Amino acid sequence: MFPAATLPLESLHSVFGETMQTDVSLARHTAARVGGPADAVVTVNSVDELAWAATELRALEVPFLILGGGSNVLISDAGVRGVVVLNRARQISFDDEGAPPTVWAASGANLGKVARRAASRGLSGLEWAAGIPGTVGGAVFGNAGAHGGDVAGCLIMAEILHQDGKWSQWSAEEMGFAYRSSRLKREPITATILSARFALAHRPSDEIQKKMDAYAAFRRRTQPPGASMGSMFENPPGDFAGRLIEEAGLKGARVGDAEISPMHANFFINHGDATAEDVFALIELARKTVAEKFGVELELEIELVGEW
Repeated sequence: MFPAATLPLESLHSVFGETMQTDVSLARHTAARVGGPADAVVTVNSVDELAWAATELRALEVPFLILGGGSNVLISDAGVRGVVVLNRARQISFDDEGAPPTVWAASGANLGKVARRAASRGLSGLEWAAGIPGTVGGAVFGNAGAHGGDVAGCLIMAEILHQDGKWSQWSAEEMGFAYRSSRLKREPITATILSARFALAHRPSDEIQKKMDAYAAFRRRTQPPGASMGSMFENPPGDFAGRLIEEAGLKGARVGDAEISPMHANFFINHGDATAEDVFALIELARKTVAEKFGVELELEIELVGEW
């Protein structure tokens, strides 16, 4: 990996021109509003631009990170070496007449927005996703789910760009989904998720909306508002990470401006000026305390990015 001072900036500028910025704070690009600077940032606005940027960066042998909505990631205060590609490829297209009807979405599209647009067309299957803040790419990568539904249950295919520049379409089976995981998350595969297609079904819009309203009300009752990464830890088999952290007496625990939410102990909140180190200290506290009290090793659902 290049040290910041030795990035081939001239070559990068020749490829990306004024679309590339240097020394960019990533805090404003993450859901938790924490994180240090990226050496360089490039923004893409379509699947083709995303594939082109990834291909060019690999040709230059420059390390890069693709960042969508910035949920489910904790970026270190030291930031990210190399190039961060901000994925703003948000195109969405419906096939209402197919059997089944489907929706195709670019990997930078907000999954909740995809679900809400499907509902407005009388298309069911993504109601569980209406409140999820992340992007389609992140949801596929981590097999996002809620309310008994998940990506594995409705994905038809994910469009993948491989390290050698070839494109392929992976089925849900080929994605190797598991609980909050996929083959891409578990294995050292260098690939980029470009888009995804999901199976839907025709239903009356009012029925779909009623279910989505119920899910939204449940989220408001059980999940805290404010800047967070979403669920911090995976639920261990047969239990809930939030319950274990609560029973360990850690609800409301604070380090700096970061807090384990008093409403739901699997959500860590930035009250304004938290650092990534503050959040990480709470992660370590929760892990250590739960392991000591219950013998359970909590596994992160979020991804740690940068130097830790």
